[in-house]
Amino acid sequence: MSATQNKEFITRYFAALSSQPKPAAVVAEYASEAAMQQHVAFFEAAFPHYELFADDMIAEGDKVAVCARFRGTHQGDLMGIAPTGKTVELPFIIVYQITDGKIASHQMAIDQMDLMKQLGVMS
Repeated sequence: MSATQNKEFITRYFAALSSQPKPAAVVAEYASEAAMQQHVAFFEAAFPHYELFADDMIAEGDKVAVCARFRGTHQGDLMGIAPTGKTVELPFIIVYQITDGKIASHQMAIDQMDLMKQLGVMS
């Protein structure tokens, strides 16, 4: 796939996951990497039907870098933190590697301290 096609693929991936349930079968359509599938399931359990917003996207070869935001309401256990009912919005950066039309690997940077502050579990 071209860099443009890879960007379009990630745009479709974000749309498929945003504001709705994220069953494993849907995630598997986009990601062959087990770690990505586990990552989505982890956040879906804590923030059901979370939203993803791509603010900027750069692609080169088989990689797509995205500056994005995550928004969700904390309704499930998160690393031992009971649901708070608080809505959080976190910026993050993620780089996807696309192989054979699927996400083969990813690297993500997110401010976990900001997440904990927004949940009210640390100041």
